[in-house]
Amino acid sequence: MQNRLINETSPYLLQHAHNPVDWYPWGETALKRAKEEDKPIFLSIGYSACHWCHVMERESFENEAIAKQMNDGFVCVKVDREERPELDSIYMQAIQTLMGQGGWPLTAFLTPTGKPFYGGTYFPPEDRGGRPGLPRILTAVAGAFRNRKAEVQQAADQLAQSIQDATSVRYSDSPLNEETLESAYHAIALSYDAQHGGFGNAPKFPQSMPQEFLLRYHQRTGEPHALGMVKHSLEAMAKGGIYDHLGGGFARYSTDDTWLVPHFEKMLYDNALLAEIYLQAYQTTGNPAHRTIVEETLEYLLRDMRQEGGGFSSSQDADSEGVEGKYYLWRPEEISAALGSQDTKVFTAYFGVTPEGQLDGANILHVPRLAQEVAAALEIPLDDLLSVVGKAKATLLDLRSKRVPVATDTKLLTAWNALALRSLSHAASVLQNDAYRSAAVANGTFLLANLRQEGRLLRTWKDGHAHLKGYLEDYALLILALLALHEATFSHSWLHHAKALTDEMLTLFWSAAEGTLYDTGIDHEQLVVRPRDIFDNAIPSGSSAAAEALLRMAILTGDNTYREKAHQLLGSVADYLAKVPLGFGGWLCALDYSLAPPLELAILGAPGDDATRALLEVAYAAPQRPHILVGLRPDEENPFPTPLLEGRSFLNGKSAAYVCHNYLCELPTSDPDTLQTQLLLPG
Repeated sequence: MQNRLINETSPYLLQHAHNPVDWYPWGETALKRAKEEDKPIFLSIGYSACHWCHVMERESFENEAIAKQMNDGFVCVKVDREERPELDSIYMQAIQTLMGQGGWPLTAFLTPTGKPFYGGTYFPPEDRGGRPGLPRILTAVAGAFRNRKAEVQQAADQLAQSIQDATSVRYSDSPLNEETLESAYHAIALSYDAQHGGFGNAPKFPQSMPQEFLLRYHQRTGEPHALGMVKHSLEAMAKGGIYDHLGGGFARYSTDDTWLVPHFEKMLYDNALLAEIYLQAYQTTGNPAHRTIVEETLEYLLRDMRQEGGGFSSSQDADSEGVEGKYYLWRPEEISAALGSQDTKVFTAYFGVTPEGQLDGANILHVPRLAQEVAAALEIPLDDLLSVVGKAKATLLDLRSKRVPVATDTKLLTAWNALALRSLSHAASVLQNDAYRSAAVANGTFLLANLRQEGRLLRTWKDGHAHLKGYLEDYALLILALLALHEATFSHSWLHHAKALTDEMLTLFWSAAEGTLYDTGIDHEQLVVRPRDIFDNAIPSGSSAAAEALLRMAILTGDNTYREKAHQLLGSVADYLAKVPLGFGGWLCALDYSLAPPLELAILGAPGDDATRALLEVAYAAPQRPHILVGLRPDEENPFPTPLLEGRSFLNGKSAAYVCHNYLCELPTSDPDTLQTQLLLPG
């Protein structure tokens, strides 16, 4: 038995291809049938790494009786939220409006024209724990649509209007200035968990974008508490069970407020963003522990998530053998058998392993004490402790690799790959790591070769097939990534691609009438509303990423049109930045960039040359205020037309650095010490 999802490329949709439910993918075929048969649409939205999505499939969508009820009364449509973020945004807004909260699996009931009128999240197969079962819901909804159609249509119209109102642009008279940044900083500080790090209560998410803003705020003002919050949070996460201490990388979130018990799914975007924030923290503090997390996280991506050709898979599941976290958990006897008694004593003391464990009798590896404290308690030298732990980690990682693996969602998404590309590029530059540079070049080459076709960026790729028109976030995040890739390589081809994508982005997504960007292009199918999600959620919103991309492109090209549009975008969220800053971390970083005195750096030289490397090491030794860097190799055949390179030349055939800040330019230099002094001048 199979249904129409068998022809899809999304692993999540393919997981449902053998359900007895007569699933359709979202599209004209399903909508046409709903209109012709005058049936409501049962819309189910989820994603591959979603634990409760799998539970609902096993309990309900594989149940013959429930499937028959769904097929008889509804046109059933299944959507992968990662492939179709615009549908997820629209219908999540509807469910949140109806229920006061949302989540996945998302269940929505729509009129044949696609307007939502009822829904929820997970429904069990029978009434359970005060939650109505799916059969009861199906009976009630089908009956209401059949017998009270006018009421249903009125409710759908009202809900559609509510969604439309939520996407409307609201410009404010509130000025955007340093006071906005200060107010946002104080509001974030009020949410800070001084005991455990992070922000808010359980479930606790890493929230890398607000942390990046705090780092920028510290760099702008010198405020020590801003840096202290980031340091504490990053250190707590790195010690907690949310971090994979054997294989590197972070789980999606912690189910508690101490970072101990994770929801074990691993997402490409989380790890790309966290590698970036740990890298920035390393630049700021020089703490080698932050660098270690960067290297281990990127090693995880390169080892477990990179595909042949250079692209990165989307996620890894929380479950293996039907049990959440089983792949990552350890029992003391397993550790003892693998390591022997003496190394086991050291390893278990360091990683908090106990006979009773922390989750269902098994252990989540975490670091409850400082290494110095453990070494003192065991009466062994610290170096010996760390040596044993390092060797034991490698042994257990090898042993873990022989377990039944977690499933990997192997579709490639442009926006998420762009986040990985940017992190790899920045790490290549800051750490002068050629392996990261090569991986970044391979990824950028793959994305442009496979996901940009006939002047249009596409959203998703799998098994040689790319499809679905790209969204604003795909364009904006890829532009930022290509600018970072230029910094890592000095190749101007990436700048040419970034410029072309920027102009394409404005053509497709910019609304001159409203002075804003929408998430879907003018060539996208017409939906209930044209979505415009302004919140920085798990990843930066398309609009906030576009604002920073436009600001950077304005400096790079000298075209003030880009800057004007970026300021319009910032103005459209002025009322939110200081009030709900945790949801606008990307916007706050863009605002900080727009308010900073411009710092422009041009370096001429071959990136692999020792003299050029010496200049680059100074440029990346510590983060300056927001800047843009352009490089030029002596063999560049197609230089990008940028004012940052006008009139610039090598100094007596040597590598040279040109610094301009606050509209004033320094004398060019080939001396790293002079460059360091110039970069530290107040702007």
